[in-house]
Amino acid sequence: MKIAVTGGSGKLGRSVVKRLADEGHDVMNFDRYGERAPGFLQIDLSDYGQVLDAILGVDDRHSGFDAVVHLGAIPAPGIIPDAATFHNNMVSTYNVFQAARRGGIKRIVYASSETVLGLPFDIDPPYIPVDEEYPARPESTYSLVKHLEEQMAIQLTRWDPELSITGLRFSNVMDPEDYAAFPSFDADALKRKWNLWGYIDGRDGAQAVLRALENAQPGFEAFIIAAADTVMSRSSASLAAEVFPNVTVTKEVGEHETLLSIDKARRLLGYEPKHSWRDHAGQG
Repeated sequence: MKIAVTGGSGKLGRSVVKRLADEGHDVMNFDRYGERAPGFLQIDLSDYGQVLDAILGVDDRHSGFDAVVHLGAIPAPGIIPDAATFHNNMVSTYNVFQAARRGGIKRIVYASSETVLGLPFDIDPPYIPVDEEYPARPESTYSLVKHLEEQMAIQLTRWDPELSITGLRFSNVMDPEDYAAFPSFDADALKRKWNLWGYIDGRDGAQAVLRALENAQPGFEAFIIAAADTVMSRSSASLAAEVFPNVTVTKEVGEHETLLSIDKARRLLGYEPKHSWRDHAGQG
């Protein structure tokens, strides 16, 4: 496929662009930052005219796309003022979705976020492992936008029954060089309780994007995308019992099994994490 990837210069975006290209797809990175190259287009995603023009075609570069992967955003709360986060991320996502629709593109995969699950879990989750079945609980402006993006996708796919939009609720993205810090998390169970000790290797995040492009059906679906394990050496059951003693654990969890359920992504997308911090020398 010919695929536009917004935010392809970011931490997850770099892994996504590489994986899609390695799979034989023709990929173009739409980003504000990057080096001049045939596969890169400098763009302001908050400007609808630029987004529409870029998706429809760029002289000497491309004449349209089969799919869009939308990762471009302010990537977390607290980086810029809240109102600026809302304006940039909400408007950019609308622009990308709308331009894709106007361009006749029927397959969109985009980065939602684990934050809609209720992070930092200062209020207990309804149950553990958390999954996609309970209503969103945004606790920041950043997370509120992610929730509103999902609601927008629901309506857009209702308007067009052929349109497929997949929201991937990515956990905290990590690269191999980040894993040296993981053993330090063991000293304090509260240090990483904010996302139930979850993470996602960027390469597995890219795999999830690929699987969604290959397997997502028309309509909207949201999927939690995390590693198969936690960031901790301690057992998942002991962590849940210590930090969330009043929360029901709905199943017997494996020794280090993620408490961000990836069962739905496994079942419907064929997603299966291949990477763990424990595989790296000196880890775990």
